[in-house]
Amino acid sequence: MKKRVLGILLCAVMIAGLTACNGGTVEEVEKLPDVEEVENENVVSTTDGADDFRIGIVTGSFSQSEDDRRGAQDFLEKYGEDKVTLAIYPDNFTDEYDVTVQTIVGLSEDPKIKAIVVNQAVDGTTDAFRQIKETRPDIICIAGEAYEDFEDIASVADLVVNCDFVSRGYLMVRSAHELGCDTFVHISFERHLSYETVAREVAVMKAACEEFGMTFAQEEAPDPTTEVGVPGAQAYIEEHVEEWVNKYGQNAAYFCTNDAHTEPLIAGLMEYGGYFIEADLPSPVLGYPGALDIDFTDSTASPEEKLRIVEEAVVEHGGAGRFGTWTSSYGCTVSAGLAEHARNVILGESSINDIEDLAKAFAVFSPDAEWNGSTYIDVDTGIKANNIILIYQDTYIMGNPGRYMGATKIQVPEQYFTIK
Repeated sequence: MKKRVLGILLCAVMIAGLTACNGGTVEEVEKLPDVEEVENENVVSTTDGADDFRIGIVTGSFSQSEDDRRGAQDFLEKYGEDKVTLAIYPDNFTDEYDVTVQTIVGLSEDPKIKAIVVNQAVDGTTDAFRQIKETRPDIICIAGEAYEDFEDIASVADLVVNCDFVSRGYLMVRSAHELGCDTFVHISFERHLSYETVAREVAVMKAACEEFGMTFAQEEAPDPTTEVGVPGAQAYIEEHVEEWVNKYGQNAAYFCTNDAHTEPLIAGLMEYGGYFIEADLPSPVLGYPGALDIDFTDSTASPEEKLRIVEEAVVEHGGAGRFGTWTSSYGCTVSAGLAEHARNVILGESSINDIEDLAKAFAVFSPDAEWNGSTYIDVDTGIKANNIILIYQDTYIMGNPGRYMGATKIQVPEQYFTIK
């Protein structure tokens, strides 16, 4: 099934704030011919525009999902505590499933809550949204970066927004090849590999490596949600990077599926060699500050200034041309942008599944970024789900000068969208 690509060129919208995120406008997705369209059962209607409501945002903690959390705080700073309620699901959410569900459902007990955004939408989000819809069908439920089966979560969520795992699987390998890499190393663990998004991305990466004459390799690292926790998982990466570089050589590119693994991986590759195209949920401030001893805790620097500071540090540490990112934080933009979109829908200014309206909300928190995206199509059935949108941003390789890889302008070959 051919994918219709939509270009998302984001307008420059500057936002004041301590940790404001960096996104844009979107062209409407062309309607696909001969494809059955799935409409979400929970149709969201506009309201009379009354502003007497609250929006809930649920994210992981700073240790697990720093950018997601910062985005939620940006939205809170913009609209105030009277309009926004924040919550955090457990770091060990796989073992505390019930706590995760109750954390999300608990927000619906506030009668003023009219929308709940979960980013990242970890295990338990589907059950939580189902319970919320049973008692409060008026609440808009939005999942950012959903972990669970798309068919399941799309049946109860009004909107699901994920990174485009198919396009990125191809484009990251292509970028690595263009930078001179001969090997692509994928680092993950059993739980992540069981997810459709990760499994399909791996399959696409393998196929792309074959196309470009590269070696595809996989390494396993501890799951931070298990008994080892984040410290144990990070220590494992620290202890093994030198071994991996010796094994795969200086021209290998590395990718990890977990945010907690990112900082030690960047630090190790900076020291021993190798390439890092971009993080699983890319951001200039995901992994890089800790790896490069940069403290943004009390910084009033703009997102653009933070990128400049990080890039200068990468160059100083000898990493020019080897380390990449998205210039706008994905996690930060999704948390704040989805909440902004929900607010616009509640006020009757936007439609829940309209990509142009979604882009309008993202632009508030993500200026000067170039994106691409499309509506998700099930690889088995060919059915388009209008309430699942996949997006990605151009890859920026830091250096002196830096280099955009033009990822959003590349047409991903059609056959990659049927690989699973």
